[in-house]
Amino acid sequence: MKNIHIKFMVLALLNFSLAFAQQTPAPKQSKTIAITGATAHIGNGNVIEKSLIVIEDGKLTNVADMSMVKMDLGNMEVIDATGKHVYPGFIVPNSTLGLVEIGAVRASDDESELGTWNPHIRSLIAYNAESKIVESMRPNGVLIGQIAPRGGRISGTSSIVQFDAWNWEDAVIKADDGIHMNWPNSFRRGRWWLGEDRGLTPNKDYDSQVTEIIDYFNATKAYMRGSKSIKNLPYEAANGMFDGSKTLYIHVDDEKGIIDAINLCKGQNVKSMVIVGGYEAHKVADMLRKNNVPVLLKRVHSRPGQTDDDYDMPFKLAKLLTDRGVTVALESSGQMERMNSRNLPFYAGTTVAHGLTKEQALQLITLNTAKILGIDDAYGSLENGKSATLFISEGDALDMRTNILTHAFIDGRLISLNTHQTELWQRYSKKYKNQK
Repeated sequence: MKNIHIKFMVLALLNFSLAFAQQTPAPKQSKTIAITGATAHIGNGNVIEKSLIVIEDGKLTNVADMSMVKMDLGNMEVIDATGKHVYPGFIVPNSTLGLVEIGAVRASDDESELGTWNPHIRSLIAYNAESKIVESMRPNGVLIGQIAPRGGRISGTSSIVQFDAWNWEDAVIKADDGIHMNWPNSFRRGRWWLGEDRGLTPNKDYDSQVTEIIDYFNATKAYMRGSKSIKNLPYEAANGMFDGSKTLYIHVDDEKGIIDAINLCKGQNVKSMVIVGGYEAHKVADMLRKNNVPVLLKRVHSRPGQTDDDYDMPFKLAKLLTDRGVTVALESSGQMERMNSRNLPFYAGTTVAHGLTKEQALQLITLNTAKILGIDDAYGSLENGKSATLFISEGDALDMRTNILTHAFIDGRLISLNTHQTELWQRYSKKYKNQK
């Protein structure tokens, strides 16, 4: 009887694991592929109305106007995409995809670590390549992400991955690209449970909190100049901000915080910094441009942050910053951020309704993002020599009504667009169809 119970448990666990397994990652490209006739949105602002795109060994070897090129396609696998559109794979930065599966289940939540100063904590090794949420990004064209930690003053180190892999080792595009810091709030809301006014009041601890950051930076530099007889992992990881091997991503929204963060980084000789969130970045756009500081704008589909803001402020921030010469990309953090990451193209579409052209909006989730993350040598646009990470859509990919993918490639591999959600859609479509 005991053996029967053991066998039953093994079979149950096996069925459970199969039911929740991710799609098998696609095999390496084995034959040259030509995509013909599609409108190619290059990602750098240019468009080729009737294009020829050739993929060989995972790379783009020819991106051209079909009318200007004569090529023998006889030995290639040809995809006729006439009337369709081709885009670079969309990139979602500052994401916790693969770190949390079910927020209410503690065992599946690995987005933050205990402690205040955690530059040595690597989000990459916690990344779950078999996440069902990650899998659900691909049907909307979101194929690459920056996986970032949360919590503390310095949350940890992010890495950049592609969304079709067996494990984090296979997924990684760029390991340990940057350190994420949460800047102190210059204002805070009253603690109602202590009888304080619920409104915003100046943060009395702001100056001391900024001083703590300066002290930590100075301690890191002092350690690196010393004998290092006792190894300090946090300091060694933090040194990447000063030797140029890591970008410092500062999560800050308010005008004063952005100004103070830039001045501190300049004074501390931080080699590369990025503002994440940046709700009031438009107020200091000239300073951002002058210091070559890009912005990862917080989720477009959100409400105004202040009572006296324009109702459409979150929708037009990208336009305000772009017009002032600031490099801008879009991120999706906030409430239900992992689920909302798949809406990244539609956030870009909203910026079109508020002033940007479609090609400018496309850059917010392709080439601009790749530049900010430091992967634009291989990703972010459809250019010869770059990775063949792209997709074919039946219509405008920035419009949820027409963003219908027929093919998607990561490094030249034709990936599956099936997910648990498409399976449920097919299942229940048949149910209601049969009832008619």
